[in-house]
Formats: sequence, structure tokens, C-alpha cells
Amino acid sequence: MKFLRSIAFIGAMMTATVAALAQEPALPDFAPVSAEVKSRAWPIDPAKGYVVRELKPTIYMVTDGRYQSLFVVTNRGVVLFDAPPSLLRNIEPAVAEVTKQPIVSLVYSHGHIDHIGGAGVILKRHPNLEIIAEEGVAHFLKEQKDPNRPVPNKTFKEATTLDLAPTTVQLKIGHWHSAAGDLLAYFPAEKILMAIDTISPAQTMFMGFNLTQNTEEYIKVFGQLLSLDFETLVTGHRSNPATREDVVQMQQFVNDVYETAKRVSAADTKVVIGRAVAKYKDNGYAVARAVTDSQVAQCEKEINSRWLEKISNMDVYAASQCMAALVYFQFDVGPRSGD
Repeated sequence: MKFLRSIAFIGAMMTATVAALAQEPALPDFAPVSAEVKSRAWPIDPAKGYVVRELKPTIYMVTDGRYQSLFVVTNRGVVLFDAPPSLLRNIEPAVAEVTKQPIVSLVYSHGHIDHIGGAGVILKRHPNLEIIAEEGVAHFLKEQKDPNRPVPNKTFKEATTLDLAPTTVQLKIGHWHSAAGDLLAYFPAEKILMAIDTISPAQTMFMGFNLTQNTEEYIKVFGQLLSLDFETLVTGHRSNPATREDVVQMQQFVNDVYETAKRVSAADTKVVIGRAVAKYKDNGYAVARAVTDSQVAQCEKEINSRWLEKISNMDVYAASQCMAALVYFQFDVGPRSGD
């Protein structure tokens, strides 16, 4: 009897679960990851969970397929750039694969948890660790009081050059992504550039132009990157670095999104407004939402038609990129006479 009651209970639970799932909205359809992205990806050994490769002598990149970290083997020890939490258990084994030198320094690219949230553990394992960041990032982290993101003990203002003998790296602050600042790390001799959360090679960037808090600077960053003589770009995401060609392509895409949003903004919205007022009456927010949704939808449709075959998974965040461009144009730039 007890067994039958258990079976009945399980059956009821399964019925309830199926009913609950049936009430969930259907998942949208998206294009699969492109063959190009898959062919360029560095293969990850599932037994290890990461891959480490030498980009140029003494400079290495480690990735788990989702996040990337850079490290340099110097005459005084290993200098690490970023410590993503997802890579935490892999960073030190990756370093140990190429050198017996200890980690002596950690450079923060910016303050976001997903790229430096493993720093607290690195510091515990290396108590004399030197942590380097630009002043604005250091101030931001001091306010956060997050043990996973220790406050830097060495700072610089706007720009500096680190001697990582046998090489050097130029550090310069930018503002294309986070409010506190983003680090552009350039190795001129090796033609390697690290600029986290700028692009994803051959694949769509994350929503809202990579969650930028400054669309003006994000649009400009491509020109800043291309002004430097680099061959390899470490972007912080995916399993392989990017190239100059990837940056050029993404610059063209972002400019196209902006120009499309700008043109869509100028289109006549009287019909949409009329329909929205008829339905929502005096609900001004609902009317404004209807207008914005129609503009974003038109922008998304155009962008997907031009870019879906060129940049993998463009359809996943096309609407989000259009919204970011639309807000930037309408509220920051503003229409000009002749636009």
C-alpha cells in the first residue's frame, strides 16, 4: 500500500512538472555556431579542462573554452594577467606546464568579477603577490570590499610600462566597457594585444555591445586597437585569440548597427503611436515601449539579414546591440539637422 502511494505521489509530481513546463514560454530558435568558429577553436582536453599555448616566446595564453588569461614568464617570476574564477583551478597547472617560476604579479584588466574573481585565492597561495591596476579600478575595488577581488597594492595613473624582462608591456587605461576603466595591454615587440571584452573572434559579442557602460568609447575602441601594430588579440573570451581581421570585421558590424539604428530612429512612427494609443490609452510608458520595440525589431531584421552569415550567432544578441545603439543615438548623440 505504501509502495502504491509512493508511485501515485511520483506520478502526481511528474504531472505537475510537465504542466509547469508547458506553461513556460517556448525557447527561441537560433542559428548554430558556425563551422568557422568551431574550426578556429583551440581543442580542450576534457581530462585537463584547459589548454595552454605559447603565443610568442615567454608569453602564454590559457583558456577553458569560455575565459582566457595571459601570463608572461619573466626573469623574476610569472606575471599573470587576470584570474577568472572559471579558470582558477587551471591557472597554476598551466603555469607549471611551462615553468617552475612562481606567480609573483597579477595585473587586473578591469574590475569585473568574471575576469578577476579568482584573485583572492591566488593571493592566498602567493601572499607576497604584487597586484597591479590603474588608479580608477583600484578605487572601485576598494569600495567593493570583495575578498575575491583584493585591492591592488601597486597602481598607476592612466598609463605605464612594465619591465617584464626579457620583454616589456605598455599599459593604458580605456573606457570601452566598465565604468572604472579597462586596460589595454600591448606587447610591441611581440605584436600581442590584450583588450578584454572588446570582441569575440568571428562570433557575436555579448548583449549590449559587451555590456558596455560607454557606447561612445566602445564605438571608438576599434580604431584605437587598429592604430597599434598587433597580430594577436587576447579578448578574454572563447578558446582562441582574435586577429586584426576580426577587429576590422567587428568594427564594420558595430558601425552598421549604429547607422541602422540612426536611420530607423528617423522613420515615421505615427502609425505605431496611433495603434499604441488606441490600445494603451494614457499609458505613456506603454506607448513609448511600443515605439522602441518597433524600431529595435526593424534594426534587428536588417542586421540579421546582412550579418548572420558573416558573424556566428549574430541573431542571439542582434536586438540587444540595436537597443544599445538606439539609446546611444537618441539620448547621447541626438538628431542633427540634415540627419
